[in-house]
Amino acid sequence: MTRGGDAVAEASEHLLGPPPARGGDGSSLGMVMASTGVAVLGSFAFGVAIGYSAPAEARISRDLQLTLSEYSVFGSVITIGAMIGAVVSGQIADVAGRKGAMRASALVSIVGWLAIFSAQSASSLDFGRFCTGLGVGVFSYVVPVFIAEIAPKALRGGLTALNPLMIGTGLSVTYIVGTVVSWRMLAMAGLVPCIILIAGLFFIPESPRWLAKVGRQKEFEIALQHLRGRDADVSLEAAEMQDFVETIDNLPKPGIQDLFSRPYIRPVVIGAGLMVFQQFAGINGILFYASETFVSAGFDSGNLGTILMACIQLPLTTLGALLMDRSGRKPLLLISTSGLLVGTLMSAVSFYLKIHGIFPEQVPVITLTSILVYIASYSLGMGSVPWVIMSEIFPINMKGIGGSFVTLVNWLASLAVSFAFNFLMSWSASGTFFFFAFVCAVAILFIVKIVPETKGKTLEEIQASINCGT
Repeated sequence: MTRGGDAVAEASEHLLGPPPARGGDGSSLGMVMASTGVAVLGSFAFGVAIGYSAPAEARISRDLQLTLSEYSVFGSVITIGAMIGAVVSGQIADVAGRKGAMRASALVSIVGWLAIFSAQSASSLDFGRFCTGLGVGVFSYVVPVFIAEIAPKALRGGLTALNPLMIGTGLSVTYIVGTVVSWRMLAMAGLVPCIILIAGLFFIPESPRWLAKVGRQKEFEIALQHLRGRDADVSLEAAEMQDFVETIDNLPKPGIQDLFSRPYIRPVVIGAGLMVFQQFAGINGILFYASETFVSAGFDSGNLGTILMACIQLPLTTLGALLMDRSGRKPLLLISTSGLLVGTLMSAVSFYLKIHGIFPEQVPVITLTSILVYIASYSLGMGSVPWVIMSEIFPINMKGIGGSFVTLVNWLASLAVSFAFNFLMSWSASGTFFFFAFVCAVAILFIVKIVPETKGKTLEEIQASINCGT
């Protein structure tokens, strides 16, 4: 340790309890895993909030006799809250710390769920959904950033990929639970991950990189030692973090305009570009309107397709998380995006065949296969890797502003696609999927030419390589 390893270890044990047994690489995998497990409760809460409307909206509309306009506002106001949450998430995380941001997000979400549970009018519902949206916006930024900052570099990709995995798990659980409980009880269920998260935050350390950034030297050393284990030699890692923070401290305090200056424009282009391609490949349109898409392709209902989509999403996301630190980020992105290209082209062809009456009996099977190929490919990489890379590419002084901007870009692109999808499908179903295929093809070129490989590098090494253009 940089200033007396024994003293730091003793202080760590006093403040945070005895550290768990270290792994074979000398790191305290137990505390890293426990801290990650607490953080991804925020991801699970994210998934629950997003998934709530699907099983609940129709029953809420009936019980409270909502008009069509009130029903529409309830469905979309969470996105507005999420965009605002994304804008402020970086600033909150920089001022209050990563744990403080997660705690604030959970508290706002709790307020939202209680408002929905007790709602007797459309305005109360909208307030509740807006609050849960704020929580979602903050969680979508701070959870992957916190995990990236605490994880050893050899595990960072896989651990950060748990973020989208737990979002998907939250969605699936909400869909299932929502079929057997009332919408008010489902709102109460939304409280559970938030409450457990708040409790869990008392038992895990803060991000050492954030502590170093704000000058809390003793707590920085204690947190890093606890994460890596009592007997681990963290002097090299601590010195590297400190040197980087001192370099950053000598730079002027950044503003939003600095994102577009020469030193930072490349990580902005990488992060925002990946988020735009992630959304404009069509994922939210396909997910939100999957049932209608299957019916328009010739199925009697969309039940079979949506059930199969749910069955393959989590296993493939899990596989992607396991491969993240083996194959690397870039190969996984390329494989995933190539699969998206195949899936969208197959969908475009199937709708073209349907319109022209060619092979009418085969069209539903082709459409189902294409959508499943798409969902499997998205789950494998494109759903998770952009968030991992976003958490890695910005230097500590720009992480708040840069992460907020990239997250906002994601939500804006998501809103655009989900709003426009039905209009595009009414214009031309095959044309819509040909457009998505074109986006996927451009995304492959973008990944090959612009996106760096971050596997096996420290955050400081990643940012240095980006600045050098390598």
